[in-house]
Amino acid sequence: MKKFIDSPATVLDMSLQGFAKAHADIVELSTEPNFIARRQRKQGKVALISGGGSGHEPLHSGFVGYGMLDAACPGQIFTSPTPDQMMAAAEAVEAGAGVLFIVKNYAGDVMNFEMAAEMLDKPNATVLVNDDVSLPKDHAIGRRGVAGTAIVEKIVGAAAEEGYDLLACKALGDRVVRATASMGVALTSCTVPALGHPTFDLAGDEIEMGVGIHGERGRETGKWVSASEIVEQLAGHLFDELMPQAGQGALLHVNGFGATPLVELHLVYELAWQTFNKRGVNIRRSLVGNFTTSLDMAGCSLTLTLLDEEMQRLWDAPVNTAALRWGC
Repeated sequence: MKKFIDSPATVLDMSLQGFAKAHADIVELSTEPNFIARRQRKQGKVALISGGGSGHEPLHSGFVGYGMLDAACPGQIFTSPTPDQMMAAAEAVEAGAGVLFIVKNYAGDVMNFEMAAEMLDKPNATVLVNDDVSLPKDHAIGRRGVAGTAIVEKIVGAAAEEGYDLLACKALGDRVVRATASMGVALTSCTVPALGHPTFDLAGDEIEMGVGIHGERGRETGKWVSASEIVEQLAGHLFDELMPQAGQGALLHVNGFGATPLVELHLVYELAWQTFNKRGVNIRRSLVGNFTTSLDMAGCSLTLTLLDEEMQRLWDAPVNTAALRWGC
């Protein structure tokens, strides 16, 4: 294992300190417990809080700022943050209109955010993101929350900025989740610093279809085929899940897992755009890059969100965070 770290025990704290210094115009770091908060906050606005295990950067800390999150709670690598982090973050950023928690559907995240929500003495609600269609709808623990989380945070964040109340923000978030489907593929595993070696092995001629974002295996191991064939498989699953009508407007997000270069991600976008266009989907908006990563995993995911006019307007609204900036 070759990584730019001094020790697995200190990697998160040092990374958070560096992140806060690099983006000091937007965020501030609170410690004991750790959370990243928006520096400039607005009274009377619903506070959006998300979080999860680290290793998925820029999710979630990179989305703290104007038009998105008010705070993010980072856990250790691939480990849920604790309820005291969420409580401290909520107390710091709640601005008189309640708190909306945006939670990826992983057991630890769900349990700890539920505990925080129950203990918090302020109005609050939760949006549960479960966009990973590699798992069946009736899976025992439900579908995982993956790259679609960033889409939810952007659209709902814009709504909160416009003055939507807590119930309206939750209803919108739930609607975006229902309109969103994701699926990923890995060419390699990732290496967790504390483990020191890849979490699973793939032969040189193998790929892992339907992976999550925590270095876990996917739904099946298959043979390495052309990019066109891989993208056709991914796009087909999303289309079959959402069943968009002809001419339906959509946002297409190609997300890298950390070790796939942009030249390949944009190639994947072109192939996915062609595939959806042939099926009658009108791709109106795009997002390409590393936004929900799995440390140093090579691979990517496709996310399709079916847009209505309100969702498209909110996607276009100004945003100013470390990872997303436009219109400001």
